[in-house]
Amino acid sequence: MSTPVGYDQQYCPIARGLDLLGDRWTLLIIRELSVGPRRFSELQRQLPGIAATVLSERLRSMAEDGLVEVVPTDPPSKRHRYALGPVGLRAVPVLGSLVRFGMPLLEAPADDTVVRPSLTIRAAITAYHDRAAAAGVDERYEIRSDGEVFTLDARGAAVEGTNEPDLVVTAPARVWIEIRQRRADFDQLVNDGVVTHRGSKKALAHFRSIYRFDEVSIAPQ
Repeated sequence: MSTPVGYDQQYCPIARGLDLLGDRWTLLIIRELSVGPRRFSELQRQLPGIAATVLSERLRSMAEDGLVEVVPTDPPSKRHRYALGPVGLRAVPVLGSLVRFGMPLLEAPADDTVVRPSLTIRAAITAYHDRAAAAGVDERYEIRSDGEVFTLDARGAAVEGTNEPDLVVTAPARVWIEIRQRRADFDQLVNDGVVTHRGSKKALAHFRSIYRFDEVSIAPQ
């Protein structure tokens, strides 16, 4: 693990954690790898604004610190991918805390702002997973957003397979952010047809409780 370069007068776990995670791009790289291994080109595409030389250097230093590791791809490809290392996996819960801290601070997107469904599902849904509410629930929820499909289970994990989901919810990515920031009401959007769902009322109730959408209704004026 690399030698700390900052906060050297602070004998503090927060300061030590910032030595590893505080550099620009580091947490965003962990964000991208938290859903699975990625090639260099995939990381560069999903991190607009980062120079190839900066990404290469950051990955190298993160590998030294155990935040990322290099994993082989399936043959016959000889290219490698990057995945979270043991230290990086321990940093994933930090992302959830940062999402919940940053969500109220996030400005409304401009008309030309790219709102990625994959990021939105993680930021507005999975980051708010409530383990207590999910206890004893064995369900699958399919989220359809801007042409992309994501399947979560009641544990908050992304799942694959052909099993029929207990609930299918369809909504634009921007709408999930609006709901989470209390700029739009879930029930009203359902009534207006902006958010649609198919499945049992029980599964919908579980989904709203497990992902804390019951907590974000707009208060009466």
